[in-house]
Amino acid sequence: MLLFAAVIAVPLAMNIGLSFTRWQGVGSPDWVGLDQYRTLLADTTFWVSFRNNLALIVAMAVIPTFVGLLLATALFDVVAKRFGDRTTSVLRASFYLPQLLPAVVAGVVWGWILHPEYGSANALLRFLGLDSWAQNWLGDEKTALLSVMAVLVWIQIGYPLVIFMAGLQRVDPELYEAAEIDGASWWQRLWSVTVPQIRPEIFVVLLTCTIAALKSFDKIFVLTRGGPGGSTNVPAYFSFQNFFEKANVGYGAAIATVLTLIIVGLTFLFLRVQSGKERS
Repeated sequence: MLLFAAVIAVPLAMNIGLSFTRWQGVGSPDWVGLDQYRTLLADTTFWVSFRNNLALIVAMAVIPTFVGLLLATALFDVVAKRFGDRTTSVLRASFYLPQLLPAVVAGVVWGWILHPEYGSANALLRFLGLDSWAQNWLGDEKTALLSVMAVLVWIQIGYPLVIFMAGLQRVDPELYEAAEIDGASWWQRLWSVTVPQIRPEIFVVLLTCTIAALKSFDKIFVLTRGGPGGSTNVPAYFSFQNFFEKANVGYGAAIATVLTLIIVGLTFLFLRVQSGKERS
């Protein structure tokens, strides 16, 4: 309880309190009531950053969950049977490896890969004679967000893969055998047997990955710093900008408070849906 109070409760209460003030980090805060929130609701930059955050949810939660489910099922149901557990373990570890890398390290490496002049991505395209496809991947508003999304998919995909493979261990093999005897194809077994049986794991992955996407800061900071032109800015980084770069502490606290409320609301919604599914 003491640790919770020191690390979470007290800082959260202080942040909420600061969101009702106008403060530059020095001197005494000036109480302004709900002015920061009124400003926030009319701030187009915040809404653009929130829209960008929805794209990150797709990249960190939706796509990795879907692809991770396919890969986990393929490794568990196909690769393990044909090539053995050792090959399956090696492939599983390979997919999970990006999760072990510090986000800053992964961001720096991908910054090198996507560099417009000496990056290996453009070098490969030029080597293949596709010079027109070479882009300033992280420096162009048209490609920056998509490039960040691709990097996040690469980083995130191993997490649902491992969770789903663990969930598949508890599925009764007789269910698959019965479905196969009835003539069900691999896809039919996936959607009719696998998905219903590991639904709790799917909810956990979607919830944790969505929260991680909403809190995304380090990858954005390393890769693009919210640019170009705010095309990759997200609420967590926007809050940081106001806290430390613009010395607008009260406004940064208001952004952080709104983001916290969104995360808590989504968590409550996910848990309610999951509990409803379990009861049914």
